[in-house]
Amino acid sequence: MTDSTTLIQIVTADSLTALLHDAGLRVSRSDQNGSLQLLSASQGAGFSVRFGNPGPKEGEFVDYTFRCALRVQGELPDDLVGSWNVGKRFACLTVQGGSFLVLEMDVVVAGGVSQDHVRAKIELWDRLLQEFLMFLRQYVRQEGGQQPEAVETAAQEEGGATRHAAQETVA
Repeated sequence: MTDSTTLIQIVTADSLTALLHDAGLRVSRSDQNGSLQLLSASQGAGFSVRFGNPGPKEGEFVDYTFRCALRVQGELPDDLVGSWNVGKRFACLTVQGGSFLVLEMDVVVAGGVSQDHVRAKIELWDRLLQEFLMFLRQYVRQEGGQQPEAVETAAQEEGGATRHAAQETVA
C-alpha cells in the first residue's frame, strides 16, 4: 500500500480489497450490470462497494459508494426513511423498488486523502451499519405492528447479488 504521508488520489478494486481485508472483512468480486463491484458483510448484513467516477487510467476511480440493500417484508411506515436521514449526516437511506431499504455512503478520494482517512471511512461504514440495524429493530418495536424479522438482514441487490452470494463471500 502506501505510507502514512502519501495521499491516495484514486482507488482500484485491488487497493480497496486490501484495505477491506486489513479491516477484517472478507471480500469477493461481482459483476453488476457490467460493472465491477465488491461484496462483503458486516454486522450480519451484506453490502456492496460500487465504484463511481473513473480516474485517469482504466480500473482507477476517484470515488466509490458503500451500499446495503435490505429487503423488507410488509409495509414500510411513511416516516421511517425520514427518521433515519434527519439524524445521520454520512449515509442516506432510501426506498427503492417498493420493498428495499437502501443505505448508501459515498467516499471521495479525489484531490488526495490519507490511507488512514480511507480506513476511517470503512470503520464509519461498519458503525453506521450497526446503528442502522439497531435503528430498524427499535423502530419496529416502537411501531408494535411488525415483528423484528420483517427486515431481512442479508443484502439482496435488485438484479444481482442474492442472499447466498452475500453470505458466501470469500477472501
